[in-house]
Amino acid sequence: MLSIRDLSFAYAPLVPGRDLGWALRGINLEVRQGEFLSIMGPTGAGKTTLCMALNGIVPQFSGGKIKGKVLVDGLDTRSTPVPELARRVGLVFQEPETQIFNMTVELEVAFGLENLGLPVVEIEERITWALAQVGASHLRHRPPFQLSGGEKQRVAIASVLAMTPMVLVLDEPTSNLDPEGKMEVFSAVSQLRDQRDLTIVMVEHESEHIAAFSDRVVVLQEGEIALEGPPQAVFPQLEAMREIGVAVPQVTELAECLNRQYRKDYAFIRLRQARAALEAWLSDGS
Repeated sequence: MLSIRDLSFAYAPLVPGRDLGWALRGINLEVRQGEFLSIMGPTGAGKTTLCMALNGIVPQFSGGKIKGKVLVDGLDTRSTPVPELARRVGLVFQEPETQIFNMTVELEVAFGLENLGLPVVEIEERITWALAQVGASHLRHRPPFQLSGGEKQRVAIASVLAMTPMVLVLDEPTSNLDPEGKMEVFSAVSQLRDQRDLTIVMVEHESEHIAAFSDRVVVLQEGEIALEGPPQAVFPQLEAMREIGVAVPQVTELAECLNRQYRKDYAFIRLRQARAALEAWLSDGS
C-alpha cells in the first residue's frame, strides 16, 4: 500500500544561505494493506515530515529538497496531485482546530464529500457511517466550538474517514488532550483497528496503547529509522529506547527489573502478559 524508497528530505530555509539539514535521511519502509504501523521518536526526529510525505504535502506544498520517492498504491507522491492522493491517504493532524472550520459537525464531515461532488444520499450515508465509526453520532448537530478536545479530534478523524481513504495517517492525535480526551480518541482508534482493510499509520508517544494496537513499530532518530519491528521485539530493547529518548510500556520496565533481580527472562509489553506471567510465577512457588 505504501512504499518509501531511500527517502531524504530537507526543508527550504527561510533565511537564504542557511542550511537546515536533512529532516529525513534514507528512509526505506514498506506498509502492507490492513497493517497498523506506529511511529515513535523524540521531538525533531522527522515524524510529522514523514506523515506529510505520505500524501504529497511534502514536497508539493512544503518545498525543499527531496531524494528518493514515496509510492501510494503505485502513485508517486512527488508528481500525483495532492487532491488525488487525499482520496487514498487521509491525514489527521495533532491540532483538530487546524482542520475544523464549519458551523456544525455534520457540515464538517460533509465538506470533503461535497467537494468530491457525491450525491446527497451518499453524503448522508457516509456522514452517518463515519460518525458511528468514531463514536460521535450524538455530536452530529453540535457546533464544533462547543466540543471538548477529544470530541473535536474524533470529528476530525470522522471527516477524513468519510472520504474512505485506503490509508489513515494520525499524527500525534492525543498529544494535546487531557486523559479523558485521550481515552475517547484511543477508543475510536481501537474500533478502527478492527477494520482490517484500512491501513493505519499513527504517530504516538503513549507506548502502552502502541503495544496494544500495533502490528509494527518504527522508531525515528534524527530523521533515520533507528529501530523497526513488532512491538514485542522493539520495546524490550530498553537501553536503545532510552538512548533515543522514547518511553516503553511500564510493564516492560517491570520485566527488566524482575530479570535483573530474580534472573528471569520476561519480555512482556502488555499488562495481561505481565499478570499471567506473575501469577504463574507465584503459583509454582519458585
